[in-house]
Amino acid sequence: MNPDTSAALSLLSARAVRERAHRLLAIGLDDGLQHFRIDLGRMDAAVDLVLDTTRAAYPSLDVPFHSRWRHFVSKGDNRWATLADATAWKDSAARARAEFDLAIVSVFLDAGAGPAWRYTDPKTGDKIGRSEGLGLASLAMFCDGAFSADPQQPLRVDAAVLAKLDVADLARGMQVSDANPLVGLEGRADLLRRLGALVASKPDVFGMHDTPRPGGLFDQLVMFSHQGKLPAPTILSVLLQRLGPIWPSRLTLGGIALGDCWKHPALTSDDATSELMPLHKLSQWLSYSLIEPLQTAGVDVTNIDGLTGLAEYRNGGLFVDIGVLNFRDPSDEAREHDVSSTLVVEWRALTVALLDRLAEGVRQKLQLDSTSLPLAKILEGGSWAAGRVLARQRRTDSSPPIKVISDGTVF
Repeated sequence: MNPDTSAALSLLSARAVRERAHRLLAIGLDDGLQHFRIDLGRMDAAVDLVLDTTRAAYPSLDVPFHSRWRHFVSKGDNRWATLADATAWKDSAARARAEFDLAIVSVFLDAGAGPAWRYTDPKTGDKIGRSEGLGLASLAMFCDGAFSADPQQPLRVDAAVLAKLDVADLARGMQVSDANPLVGLEGRADLLRRLGALVASKPDVFGMHDTPRPGGLFDQLVMFSHQGKLPAPTILSVLLQRLGPIWPSRLTLGGIALGDCWKHPALTSDDATSELMPLHKLSQWLSYSLIEPLQTAGVDVTNIDGLTGLAEYRNGGLFVDIGVLNFRDPSDEAREHDVSSTLVVEWRALTVALLDRLAEGVRQKLQLDSTSLPLAKILEGGSWAAGRVLARQRRTDSSPPIKVISDGTVF
């Protein structure tokens, strides 16, 4: 194998994300980073807030995994589960393919919505923003057959339909208008078209038991399981290798697209991966969201803590707002920063490493281990929600503490 290709594949893993994030944290703890100082003395406050937030939402500490499925529940109404349980599936694999279809499209539509956009829920009349609103909007489109080529089978996503998805179609489903703008609408539509084209071009991967559809990835993952067990990091590696080409043109190495991977000058090494920081936020969010469909289909997903925390603005905002991360240059707080900037890459990487530290602190206070309280539950309980609490307290529009210029395909 070409050495550059081998180096690129090494970055398409949760292990690479974690190792490099902790390397950057170590540099930061030596006060060697360009943009942030780290105050671990504020970590106890972060742990306490996450515990308080978790107990408020889940008093018994029976916390579900952090995944897209949480956003299909509104005021106790689990809309997908109700529909799926009432549907006469051919077998458990048919349901799993549909759930993969839904999760993949919904997650790829889930990058930040911006502060102004709201989804008016036809069922309740509520106006819901950000991830929850995007979740309900994408679920409604899926259930209405917006991504299906067969009117008799609305609960599916067909590659041919995605490949021709029009921005206007997506705008209609997302209720976008001049008065209700959605950040990165064109980028999202383009991402789904890329997904459709890729899936259509690889029937051997995505059409093993059906016409090509994103949900065909379920059958691929079953092939990677051994005696009914599938390590969670394998889900991520398969996603990154199978779906990597759909991401907008960013960094490539050895002919392989690296996806959500960026440059940071502190991460030097003596090979082709020097200065590269993989983060894979949306792909890890999707990996977490595919665990439950796999479990429902009878696959035992193991080593869930092998995945990392998510390098996104709620988790990252928690550490900035509570004072664990502090700008070296206070004026950076007022500026807008490109998603590829060293500041944003540094912030996101530190978020991943600090989430591991946060998880240790939460478990110590609760006297639980990683088996009973995996990172996926701490994220849900949890760090993501605590980041949102602080954002609401500190800024009228609940925006993150760092202004990021993004195209709707990162986070």
